[in-house]
Amino acid sequence: MIISTLASVCAGATLPLMNILFARLVKTFSNQTSATSHVTPTSFMSVINEYVVYIIYLFVGRLVLAYIAIFGFRLTSLSISAAIRLHYLECLFQQPISTLDALPSGQTAAIITVTANILQLGISERLSSLIQAIAVIVVALTIGCIYSWELTLVTACGLVLIFGWYSLLTPILVKKQVSVQQEEREALNVVGEALLGVRMIAACGAEGKMMAKYDRLVERATSMSQKLSPLLAVQHAPDFTNISRTFALCFWYAVKLYVDLKFATVESLVIVLLSVMTMIAHLNAISVPLNAVSNAVDAAAIFFTIIDAPKPATTGTHDSAISLDRDIELKHINFAYPSRHDVKVLQDFDLVIPAGRITAIVGPSGSGKSTVVALICRWYELGGGDAIANYLRNGDIKIGTQDLRSTDLHWWRAQIGLVQQDPFLFDDTILKNVEHGLVGTEHEHASTEVKRLLVQQACKDAFAHDFIKDLPEGYDTPVGEVGLKLSGGQRQRIAIARAIVRNPTILIFDEATSALDVTSERIVQAALAKASQGRTTIVIAHRLSTVKDADQIAVVAKGRVVQVGSHDSLLVNRDGAYWKLVNAQELTASISKPAHENFWDERSSRSDGFPVEKASYDTLADDNAQPRNKERKKGFLRGFSMLLMEQRRNWINYFVILAAAAGAGSTSSIQAYLFGRLISGFAYWGAQLISSTAFLCIMLVIVAVGVGLSYFILGWRTKEGQYTVGFYRKEYFCNIITKHIGFFDDPNHSSGLLSARIATDPTQLQQLLGINMAMVIISLFNITGCITIAIVFDWKFGLVIIVSSLPIILACGWYRVRHEVRFEARNNKVFAESARYATEAIRGIRTVASLTLERTVCHEYNSMLQVHISRSWNEARISCAVFALSDSMVLLCMAFSLWYVYGGSLLAAGTLQSFHFLVVYLAIIQGSLAAGQWLSFGPNIAQVSAAASRIQAMRTNDVESEAQIVAKHEENHRWTLPSYLLWKGADIEFRDVHFRYPTRDTPVLRGCSLAIEHGQFAAIVGSSGAGKTSVISLIERFYSPQAGAIYFNGEDITLTPASTLRKKMSLVAQEASIFHGTIRENILFGIEDDRFSETQMITASRDSGIHDFVSSLPEGYDTNVGQSGVALSGGQRQRIAIARALVRDPAVLLLDEATSSLDSETERQVQAVFERTGKGRTMVVVAHRLATVQHADIIFVMHEGRVVEKGDHKSLLAAQGRYWHMCEAQALSA
Repeated sequence: MIISTLASVCAGATLPLMNILFARLVKTFSNQTSATSHVTPTSFMSVINEYVVYIIYLFVGRLVLAYIAIFGFRLTSLSISAAIRLHYLECLFQQPISTLDALPSGQTAAIITVTANILQLGISERLSSLIQAIAVIVVALTIGCIYSWELTLVTACGLVLIFGWYSLLTPILVKKQVSVQQEEREALNVVGEALLGVRMIAACGAEGKMMAKYDRLVERATSMSQKLSPLLAVQHAPDFTNISRTFALCFWYAVKLYVDLKFATVESLVIVLLSVMTMIAHLNAISVPLNAVSNAVDAAAIFFTIIDAPKPATTGTHDSAISLDRDIELKHINFAYPSRHDVKVLQDFDLVIPAGRITAIVGPSGSGKSTVVALICRWYELGGGDAIANYLRNGDIKIGTQDLRSTDLHWWRAQIGLVQQDPFLFDDTILKNVEHGLVGTEHEHASTEVKRLLVQQACKDAFAHDFIKDLPEGYDTPVGEVGLKLSGGQRQRIAIARAIVRNPTILIFDEATSALDVTSERIVQAALAKASQGRTTIVIAHRLSTVKDADQIAVVAKGRVVQVGSHDSLLVNRDGAYWKLVNAQELTASISKPAHENFWDERSSRSDGFPVEKASYDTLADDNAQPRNKERKKGFLRGFSMLLMEQRRNWINYFVILAAAAGAGSTSSIQAYLFGRLISGFAYWGAQLISSTAFLCIMLVIVAVGVGLSYFILGWRTKEGQYTVGFYRKEYFCNIITKHIGFFDDPNHSSGLLSARIATDPTQLQQLLGINMAMVIISLFNITGCITIAIVFDWKFGLVIIVSSLPIILACGWYRVRHEVRFEARNNKVFAESARYATEAIRGIRTVASLTLERTVCHEYNSMLQVHISRSWNEARISCAVFALSDSMVLLCMAFSLWYVYGGSLLAAGTLQSFHFLVVYLAIIQGSLAAGQWLSFGPNIAQVSAAASRIQAMRTNDVESEAQIVAKHEENHRWTLPSYLLWKGADIEFRDVHFRYPTRDTPVLRGCSLAIEHGQFAAIVGSSGAGKTSVISLIERFYSPQAGAIYFNGEDITLTPASTLRKKMSLVAQEASIFHGTIRENILFGIEDDRFSETQMITASRDSGIHDFVSSLPEGYDTNVGQSGVALSGGQRQRIAIARALVRDPAVLLLDEATSSLDSETERQVQAVFERTGKGRTMVVVAHRLATVQHADIIFVMHEGRVVEKGDHKSLLAAQGRYWHMCEAQALSA
């Protein structure tokens, strides 16, 4: 960094030094053309050649120094950017869970992509450019003072005004830009949330609501951005006006001093004039990098809000100091979540968990069961804060006599094997996911072979090995984002294997088998019983059949322990809470032994005498009707043309911008002419010199007014660029959120990656229609004007210089752009990928914390960043060399022009006058600088082209659009509102449906046929991975079958637009998707505003059993649920999801494990509501808990993608087949 800074300073000093050489050349030229001159052509040429050599030396020096500076700052920016991203993530992991719960995952993605990119830009070439510009100004000021302090200081008054103006406006601009960035981050939070819950959004037909929510935030950010335009106009107009006015002041005062004989020689006068011109010209070069650096400082401040935040102590006693064979005791626990201070979750909670025994905690949803797990895992701390925190969160948790708060946090969590209710899997292979459980154990650094053996054994113990080995890639199979390529039961077994492989001292299962079918649950229960031997085990469960063998069962209600005992002892008290819970889960029909035991067909595999299903691998991948989107890369001109055509409504504004850019761009050529006239005018004396200078200075003032007006218009019209960004952000999000569901299952379309693209791509398009594009147009007018001036004043000299110099400069620019394109592509890819990885880790922070993966995640994240830096090294070596060459080429062009003029035919012929030489020379300088400005836009061209390609790619829809479907109906004269949408209920029929997800070869449905009659309550049961959820997905039109057909009331559902179909369907998924906002907003998520009534919402809430809880909250239905509903328990979230489904009054109600997170009593109440309100409504229920479907009109038993049994509960029991065995496994004796 120090070397790069020194190199930037020295590179900037080369240009003012050139002024001294040029002034001496002017003196030499004047002496040679003087009538009294005695200089011979030979000696004159010798002097000129000497100066040419000096200029070449400056060229070489500037080239080397600029290369060192640019290359150094490029690598420094990459290193600092990577380091601060990594440090931010490390510090984020050190924050308490309560802080991370309040942090939207989309905000993390925005900070480590957009904000980090702003930081990187501000400390890369922009910082080098700023330092060079400051060095030029300081050195030029010093040289000017040496030769004429009076003229320099008088002229510097203009500089003071410019500096003062910048100092006044820059803080205001930066402050307002901070507010804009905050609004943009909030909008990005909506994007991240929407992409994670895209299936529920589609099922509810809520794409419009999410778009409206996002649009409001984008429009607010756009409005705030457009308010910056007047400030930019006010900033730039006086800036450029002062520059030209200062030129006029400089020349006028120089003439005054010259006439007063205060300049000894013309050489001194020219040196001071050129130094002042150089200072003023480079003030213009400061504005862009200064804003970039200011934004980088602000971006760094955002990072440091987390980096400098106080972190809780995590060190303490461990190992031999704590006896893990002692009881865990919770005494007088009072607890309220930090996000809901007014709701006590635990109240005077007391419980002793015996060491080496199995303790089950049961009770209603929201009673505090999972909170106990959170406290034992130390996700939240008791006491240790301010007075309010101590009042809300107090009590003691001890292991024997050791206070849990005094233990080492990471060591303690390493002793725990945790399986959560919603298992979180990383977007990696099955092997890697299970292998994460070895972190913090003695096998963490074992060989790959040893780890694979341990993982395989753990998967066998969790009964996951059989389905894994049947997958095409076995243990190396990617599980997809959050494990979506696996069924719920498969995900849960992987999570169990991950806990078992740790060989933990303490095992905690928080609804660990809620997503398993009864057979798999029975198998896994045996595995858990085996794994629990000799370990302290805590089981949270609603399905009481899973805990009846526990050594101790604690019944929790309203934050207190109301009963403790074994299953048998608790059943003695028929008035007790536990008896009521058990009774609610009883199956009504008696179960007798079957006539034959071995009913499992030959396709079933066995393990320890228990049947395990074959893998069906529910990979939610691209639909077969949707090929992968191909991104067609657009060139710069094509992308520019696309934008212009789409923004036709703004063409008038663009013509205004073009006219203003033309006015600003003509300045350089006009100034070149006036400067040449002014400098050559010093050949005169007296009144003639004063009058000619006065006239030319007046012309400079007029130019100042014109250029000020031009830049004022350009600054004011930057709001068009802000409008463009807002327009494409909204369109981009709309195009993505309305994609077919299969689109989101592609690994290249993960939520983190798409969030990063939505944040950055529309911003890149602003470069084409914002101030940057205006600068390019200005540069083109500068080049054109200066070329014209050069040719008009001396076409031979001008043409030779133009032909020999400009192609070299442009070639350097083209080569640099080529390398920048590749660099930017890799930069965006790697940082977007790393942002996806980090965002995923933040989203699964509880899993990361429980597995003590913080260091592992940070190490992997750092590895991704370091690979990028090492690859960028080679790219930067070449691109920075080309950039340095293009930046220094103006000096080489000067040397060539001097050699050609003074050493060639023009000198011999005497055809070049001094005035013409000065005009052409200054025109070449201005044209070269303009070319440099165009080249500085090079990296943005690369970004814009890539962004335009991606935005265009998202517009294409490879599946049949709804408009096409409607058109097809109209063409066939069959388009009417489907009959099943006119009635409450529908006949649903699957006819020999075959379905598989295209990314996998294993079929999910293999000739599935079933028929559900109008108004029936139909249940689908079977083993995990049998294809139950796939049936729901096909009904919801998330995917289409490869063969067979699905009919609603006899009509193929593919002939109806999906959105029309979903209007009369409601889905409650296994994992409730709750969105940031109020409870009211979540319940009414799928309701159009004009259909809403308060009575409907309250009725639906009562039916789902959530109304009483909501009413007890201080803010009622206006209570904010937090990010992803983190302020609610799992059961409360699911009841809100049920209310959201019921309030839509659907004709078809789809329930995919809808009550798996509910306690028995609430589940029975909700089930009664379903049965009561379902009269005439078709209900399709997927369930593992058979007590919830025993009253179904028809039950379909699925196995390996087929329906193998069907009938009602009694008839299936009488058949004593697969269903009979499933019921036997869940039967409880009350």
